[in-house]
Amino acid sequence: MKLKGNNYLEMAALVVFLLVFQYGIAQGHPRLIMTQKGVQEIKSQLGKVPLFDNSVAEVKKEVDAEMALGIDVPLPKDFSGGYTHERHKKNWLIMQKAGALYQILGDKKYATYVKEMLLAYTKLYPTLPLHLQERSYARGKLFWQALNDANWLVYVSQAYDCVYDFIGAKDRALIEKDLFKPFADFISIGSPQYFNRVHNHSTWGNVAVGMIALVMDDAELLERAMYGLKEDSVPAGMKDNDGGLIKKPGQKTGFLANVDEPFSPDGYYNEGPYYQRYAMYPFMVFAEALQNTKPKLKIFEYKNGILIKSVYALLNLTNSAGEFFPLNDGQKGMSYYSRELVSAVDIAYLYGGKDPSLLSIAEKQGRVQLDNSGMAVALGVKNNLTKPFVKKSIDLSDGSDGKQGGVAIIRNRNKDKELTLVMKYAAQGSSHGHFDKLSFSYYNNSSEVLQDYGLARFVNIEQKGGGNYLKENTTWAKQTIAHNTIVQNETSHFGADFETGSQFSSKKYSYDVSNPKVQIISATEDNAYPGTKMHRTMVVLETDDFENPLLLDIFQVNSKTANQYDLPFYYLGQMMSANFKYETPKILEPLGKSFGYQHLWKEAVGKSSSENTKFSWLYEGSFYTLTSATSPDDELLLVRLGANDPNFNLRRDAGFIIRKKNTQKSIFVNVIETHGSYSPVTENAVNAFSAVANVEVVYEDENYVAVSIKNNKGKVSLFILSTMNNSATQNHNIEIKGKTYSWVGTHYYTLIK
Repeated sequence: MKLKGNNYLEMAALVVFLLVFQYGIAQGHPRLIMTQKGVQEIKSQLGKVPLFDNSVAEVKKEVDAEMALGIDVPLPKDFSGGYTHERHKKNWLIMQKAGALYQILGDKKYATYVKEMLLAYTKLYPTLPLHLQERSYARGKLFWQALNDANWLVYVSQAYDCVYDFIGAKDRALIEKDLFKPFADFISIGSPQYFNRVHNHSTWGNVAVGMIALVMDDAELLERAMYGLKEDSVPAGMKDNDGGLIKKPGQKTGFLANVDEPFSPDGYYNEGPYYQRYAMYPFMVFAEALQNTKPKLKIFEYKNGILIKSVYALLNLTNSAGEFFPLNDGQKGMSYYSRELVSAVDIAYLYGGKDPSLLSIAEKQGRVQLDNSGMAVALGVKNNLTKPFVKKSIDLSDGSDGKQGGVAIIRNRNKDKELTLVMKYAAQGSSHGHFDKLSFSYYNNSSEVLQDYGLARFVNIEQKGGGNYLKENTTWAKQTIAHNTIVQNETSHFGADFETGSQFSSKKYSYDVSNPKVQIISATEDNAYPGTKMHRTMVVLETDDFENPLLLDIFQVNSKTANQYDLPFYYLGQMMSANFKYETPKILEPLGKSFGYQHLWKEAVGKSSSENTKFSWLYEGSFYTLTSATSPDDELLLVRLGANDPNFNLRRDAGFIIRKKNTQKSIFVNVIETHGSYSPVTENAVNAFSAVANVEVVYEDENYVAVSIKNNKGKVSLFILSTMNNSATQNHNIEIKGKTYSWVGTHYYTLIK
C-alpha cells in the first residue's frame, strides 16, 4: 500500500483500519449486553414470562426509589463501607439498571436520569486527584482503589450504551472527552501496576476499558483491553501490596491472558471460588458483549469453551445451600444467589447450549439479568424445561495446563442428607492463596463439620479496617495452622513465603469415585518443608455397619530429620466428651509466638491414654466423633482462637490438635463419624455416642498401609492403600495377620469380620 501525505497519519489510519477489520466494530446502540434486535424480542414477551416480568418489577421498584432521592455524586473520601464509597457504588448499579429499564420499558425518565448522572460525573471527574486514602497499591479517583473505579466503568458502560442515542451528539462528545476517555486511560496506562497483571483486579480493569471501547468504537482502547499495555509502558520490577508480580518480561496480559492463565481446563480459577465468583461478572458480560459485537471471535469457544466450563465448576464448588467453599481468601456465606452468579448462569445458559439443569439454579435465584440471556432463562422456566442441577463428586484440576494439583469434592448423598468432603491439593492461588497444602473441610448438608476459616475481613463494613483485609488475614487466616493440615515445627508451609509457595503445587496420587460407597482422593506434597514428604489419603466410606458414611483420613509424613508435627481439626459447636484426661491451665497462654500460633489460646493439654483417642461434639442437631489411632506419646491440645487479637477481629473458633514430637516418620489415622441427632424442641438425644469401637493401623511398610475399623457390634472392615504405585491396572498381593489380600488398582476395601 502506497502512503500519501503525512506518513505518520496514514500509518495510524491503516492501523485503525486493520483493528476495525480484525474486531469488526459494530454499529448501532445498544450493542453490548442488550442489542437492538434483542430489545424488540424482549418487548414482544413482556407480560407473558413471569420470572422476567418479576425481575423487571423488582428492578423498577429499586430504581424508582433511588431516582426519587435525586442525584448525588459526592467528593470521594471513604474506604469501603463509608458513605462516599457506597454512594458511588450505588450510582453505578442504579445507572446500569436504569439504562436497561429505558430500553425495555421505553420510559424516557430512566434515560434522563442516566444522562444527568453522567453529566454530573463529567463535571466532577476532571477535578479529582488520586483518592485521599493511600492504602492501595493502585489508588483510584472515585474509590480508594482502582479496582472499584473499574467496577464503576464496567457497569456504567452498559448504561451509556443503553442511552447512547438519547443523549445526543453534543453531550456524548463532552462525556467521552472529559469522563470516559480519561477514565479508561487512568485505569490502564495511568495504573500499569494494576492493569497489566494476571489477577481478578486486572480482569475488571481490562473489561472496563474493553466495554467502554465497544460503546465508543475505540479500536485502540479495545486493543489495550484485549492484550494489555505494551512492554515499555510498565515500570520494571513493580509489585503490588499483596506480594504479586505485576509484570514479568514477556508475560502476556490483558483480557485474553486473564482467561488463559488463571483457569484450569476444568474451569477452576486459581484464586479460589470466592474470587472466581467476583471475577465471573466481568468475564461473562464482556464475553457476551464480544459475542454480540464481534461474533467472529467466537469468544465462548475460546480455550475449549473455558468460560462456560468455569460456571459449572463454580456451581460445583458449593455446599447444599449454594454457598461457596471458602478456599483461600473467601468470605463465608457468599453463594450462587449473588448478582454475579445470576448473570453468569443466564449467560452460560444462552451461549452454552441451553442446558436445562441451569434453569433449576435460576429458579432458586429467583431473578434474571435484564437482557436476552435473562429472557431465554425465563422462557425456559415458563416452558417447564427445567431439570435438576445434580452436584456429584468431581476433581477439578488447577493451573492453566491442569497440572498444578487441584481440588477434589467427594459427595455422598442419601435422600435429603449429603456429606461433602473438600480436599485442596492445589497451587498457591496467586496473592489470595493460603499456605495449606493437603487441607480439607467437611460438610453435613450446609453445616460445617470441620471448617476452613476463610478470610479475615469484614467486607464493606467500615468499622473493621475500612472494610478491607485485616492484618489478621496474614497473621492467622493464611497460615497453615489455621487449616486442617499438618504443620511442621510450628512453621507454615514454605515459611509462609508467597514467592516460594508459588513455585510448587501438590500432586494428585489417586482419585476414584467409581464406587459410590468407597470414594477416594489421595495426594502428595514434597516441597512445603525441605526434606519432608507428605501423603494424605481421604476416603468417604458408606457401609451398613454405621448409621452414616465415615470419613477415613490417613496422613503419612516422612522427613530426613526429626520434627514436631501438629494436625489440627477445627470444629464448630459444643464439645461433648473426650476419652483422655486433660489439664486446663490457670492462666491462658498463646500456643506459640508466630505463624498463627500466637492467635491460639492453649485451653487444655492431655496425653493419649489408649490406642484410640476419641473426641466428640454437637453442632446444629448432629453429633460428631473423631476417633484417632494414637500413640502413648501423642500430645492432645484443646485450643481456641482469639489470643493476641486486641480488636477482636477473629472468631472464637475451637480446635483439637494431635501433636507428635521428635519423630521423622509418622502416620496420623483418623475417622470422622456423623451420628445421631438432638432436638431442642423434644429434648431427645438419639445415638449420641460413637459406634466406632476401634481404629487400627494393621499394616504399614514402604509400599502399603492398611487400616481396620471396628464397630460396637464387632464388625470389622479393612482399607488398604498402595502408597508407591498408583497404577489403576497394577496387581497387588500382601499378607496381613496371616491372611492374603489381592486386588487391582491403588486401593482395596472389604469387610473382614
